[in-house]
Amino acid sequence: MKNFREEAQALGEEIIAMRRALHEHPEISSQETWTTEFIAQELRRLGLTVLPWQGETGVVALLHGKKEGPCIALRADIDALPVQEKTGLPYASKIPGVMHACGHDAHTASLLGAARILAENRDSLNGTVKFIFQPAEEVSTGAASMISLGVLENPTVEFIYGQHNQPEAPTGTLLLSSGPIMACMGLTKITVRGRGGHGGIPHETRDPVVAAAAIIMSLQTIISRETDPFQPVVITTGSIHAGTAGNVIPDSVEMQGTIRTFDLRLFDELEDRMRRIITDTAHAYRCEAEFTYVKSAPYVYNPEDLTEWLTSGPLAKVFGPQNIKPLRPKPGAEDFAHYQAKVPGVFAWYGSGNETINLPWHNPGFTVDESSLILAAAAYAQVAHDWLEKNG
Repeated sequence: MKNFREEAQALGEEIIAMRRALHEHPEISSQETWTTEFIAQELRRLGLTVLPWQGETGVVALLHGKKEGPCIALRADIDALPVQEKTGLPYASKIPGVMHACGHDAHTASLLGAARILAENRDSLNGTVKFIFQPAEEVSTGAASMISLGVLENPTVEFIYGQHNQPEAPTGTLLLSSGPIMACMGLTKITVRGRGGHGGIPHETRDPVVAAAAIIMSLQTIISRETDPFQPVVITTGSIHAGTAGNVIPDSVEMQGTIRTFDLRLFDELEDRMRRIITDTAHAYRCEAEFTYVKSAPYVYNPEDLTEWLTSGPLAKVFGPQNIKPLRPKPGAEDFAHYQAKVPGVFAWYGSGNETINLPWHNPGFTVDESSLILAAAAYAQVAHDWLEKNG
């Protein structure tokens, strides 16, 4: 039985060098043109088939094994964030105001490393590996877009594996559990319309600011009074825009927010519940309200059988069974869920922190312990090889 940890270790310097090159050239969601070309060139150099792609950014490539067989997909996200880097690293971002503050450079470099390992072992592959380098994960549009353009077809993907760094866990550990591990995510927009006027004569207005404030607080009663207290739900209003001066009551208020839950039925029901409270509360303050609810991503759900196989098989080879820990579900969202809604898939988190590297994602000082890239590359390769060996 092959174990790719040593092969990944031998490629460690190359994988880290690729990560640093990517880190210096971050690109925000759907604008990853330099990154796309960098990835495509490396895959062509390895002899992989880079598929013609309708998307403006992102790369899809195939590696065919020694014989015909099923197809497994490995996915990495490639976009960066509009964050000004403050790490002080010698390979810090060269792009003002843009940074790989979530580690997608590490994910990309690790999957490129896995492509190198698998290309050198193609004669032991009982099928096909499809490499998906996905744009626009940070805005939750990339996966759905790629699926609509056929990324799971020709050949048909029968299993997909993805992973993400976790700076709060030490390098050498893997966090993985079955069931829902990341939340459904909805995006909300509320516009409250009233009648503006002088701030010192409020009785001649219909104040949308007061109505908006009441709506924000009333929405929390969905959690406290309409939802089972053992059912996790988050309703957040994160953006409020209204007015231009302190003594002027505006005509309207615009608010944006997000909802999170681990229950698909509740995910559907929340729209009607929120609309009722928003509409009726606005009317109580003599205002009108418009409400938009967009289901951005379902939850990330790991099937029990596949999770058990991964933790006892390929991932145990790479990390050691004693270093695989249960994953506590997080109310963050991940558009990998869109793939899982179409084909069986598993999503894992690998430790990327240490005593000095432990800042959270999206922080201007974020970075990863680069030795974690070696284990991540080995994990990608091991999962693909062993799944094809088992199912090919």
